[in-house]
Amino acid sequence: MKKLLTTVAAGVLAGIPIAGLTSAAHAQETLTVGGYGGSFETLMKELVIPQFEKENDVKVEFVSGNSTENLARLVAQKGNQDLDVVILDDGPMYQADALGFCAPLADGVINADVYDNAQFSDNAVGLGYVATGFTYSTEWFEREGWEPPSSWMDLTDPKYEGLLVVPPISNTYGLHALVMMARLNGGGEDNIDPGFEAMADKVAPNVLVFEPSSGRMSELFQSKEIAISIWGSGRTKSLADTGFPAAFAYPKEGAVALMLAACPVVESNVPEAAQAFVAYMLTPEIQERIADAMGVGPVNAKAEISEDLAAIVPYGPEEVASLVSVDWDVINPHREEWTQRWAREVER
Repeated sequence: MKKLLTTVAAGVLAGIPIAGLTSAAHAQETLTVGGYGGSFETLMKELVIPQFEKENDVKVEFVSGNSTENLARLVAQKGNQDLDVVILDDGPMYQADALGFCAPLADGVINADVYDNAQFSDNAVGLGYVATGFTYSTEWFEREGWEPPSSWMDLTDPKYEGLLVVPPISNTYGLHALVMMARLNGGGEDNIDPGFEAMADKVAPNVLVFEPSSGRMSELFQSKEIAISIWGSGRTKSLADTGFPAAFAYPKEGAVALMLAACPVVESNVPEAAQAFVAYMLTPEIQERIADAMGVGPVNAKAEISEDLAAIVPYGPEEVASLVSVDWDVINPHREEWTQRWAREVER
């Protein structure tokens, strides 16, 4: 509404006729989307937004930031949001939805071709799948005569001492590792102690560094300081695209799903455009573009991707169904507590 009032005021000062004011105000309708920076921002600005603007006669502004930053933006601007659509990782999206920042999805936004496990709630929907598992140097493994990693318990294998990286728990990949180690040692999200014990006593001795930065992780592989890490299928693709001999391995107990997700934000000035944008992101054409640029598996069953990409990312109904989901309703209330505990016990 502020944007519209500003346009109208400017028109009055310029002496534009009433008809001209209506046209100018309509042309200035703006949809503000918050999402990831880097390659995702480039994708949005070059391959997604221009077509949407043309088809829907609306201007789109893109605000870049990681999931934590954009969730904090929603919290800080409660009651006066500047975002109309927000794109977050699944964990922060569950938080955003629980805190009441997501508006109900309109009928028809989620089409019949979207996989069931991409449908978060009545207010949010997944845009793409990333699998959390093993990234490893094929060159290193071939030289040593090692088989590709095949189990989450391989994190405890002494041969990886000083050659392994696990992101910290502040990073979703590290959190997934903690949950899976808990599950495989008699616990789970509601009994996390076995996970902490396994990470501290059996995994940490193998870890060179608990690295949160994707850029630094890539450097560690490329400088041949590490042979293996817990990472995402999309990140593995990006590393392989540089020419580095990287491969992704799915643990036999299941790779954990990390999903990109979107929701229309409450109290938007352009609610219809916000709903249309989410629906647009779920079309096969845009799903294919997101998959290719970001290395994520499409949530739309009709999206088609290359064989090379399909070998890395979760693709097709069988692989999508095999992904392991974590219980964010249990995790999120304990996230801060677990983060402090990780610093004391695992990265000590």
